[in-house]
Amino acid sequence: QVQLVESGGDLVQAGGSLRLSCVASGTRFSDNQMTWFRQAPGKQRELVAVIARDSRTNYAESVKGRFTISRDNAKNTVYLQMNSLKPEDTAVYSCKADDGLFHSWGLGTQVTVSS
Repeated sequence: QVQLVESGGDLVQAGGSLRLSCVASGTRFSDNQMTWFRQAPGKQRELVAVIARDSRTNYAESVKGRFTISRDNAKNTVYLQMNSLKPEDTAVYSCKADDGLFHSWGLGTQVTVSS
């Protein structure tokens, strides 16, 4: 079955940067649209960024210009480069793989931004 493992979360000061990674196994990675979501305590999960199979990208308005999603199909990995972090970016960040038939989720990685 498909497994997704996120990493890279940490405690960082406002204005800092982090790069999250999500490694996939058990699937042909290049066939998947990959999406980063986040969920803060007491809030609904929200889409952060998505990268299609052809590498087209889309972002939530709240992260445009600060976050960049990318993929390396040779490494079965999707990345989320996060710059100019704000306290409101604090959340558990999870990735999702979707091949059009099935979708799978990782367990997430915690990002905490201190003010």
